[in-house]
Amino acid sequence: MKGSRVKARGLGAEWTEQPAGDRAVKAPATPSRASDLSCLKMFHQIWAALLYLYGILLNSIYQCPEPSQLTTLGMDGKEFPEPHLGQWYFIAGAAPTREELATFDPVDNIVFNMTAGSIPMQLQLRATIRTKNGLCVPRKWTYHLTEGSTDLRTEGRPDMKTELFSSSCPGGIMLKEMGQGYQRFLLYNRSPHPPEKCVEEFQSLTSCMDSKAFLLTPRDQEACELSSN
Repeated sequence: MKGSRVKARGLGAEWTEQPAGDRAVKAPATPSRASDLSCLKMFHQIWAALLYLYGILLNSIYQCPEPSQLTTLGMDGKEFPEPHLGQWYFIAGAAPTREELATFDPVDNIVFNMTAGSIPMQLQLRATIRTKNGLCVPRKWTYHLTEGSTDLRTEGRPDMKTELFSSSCPGGIMLKEMGQGYQRFLLYNRSPHPPEKCVEEFQSLTSCMDSKAFLLTPRDQEACELSSN
């Protein structure tokens, strides 16, 4: 059948009717849904593999610096613990969780004094804690040295071990305390107010070693006098 032409009155528009054979509508071709899901799954697998390789590359480039453990013979030729005897101030602490530092929350400052014990391989540590409410609290501990090592064992605390590490900060030292259910790093210095850079380096190092909880002692008050007993 030939197409017919109809003219709409008053509109000037013209519509041409196509033959029935020419009016057949062809459905657009659509990709298979199963094919779409397969491609999406492959994309996710490739992306996950790339992220994994990227993580390995970052770990190989940005490894945490290893702190240097103290040796039994210091740089000045003096045998441990002689170079580390005397007065120290507690500056900051770091641990995997905040709970492992909770014991220091009431503290404003702590001053320590380390002396040789009355018998070989023994150290006496005395401290006076200045709390935030102004009280002075004396404390004392006895440490036992480990033969051929700088590791310390606390008398009466068989579960507790203390490792000593050098610090890049002048007059500084870092301790790692490990006990039942806790682990923490502690920063000490010969000065009650070491340079801020020392604290920043300590926090950066310990954070890299998964000890992101951090505590800085205020040290706003005057340190208490050390007891001689």
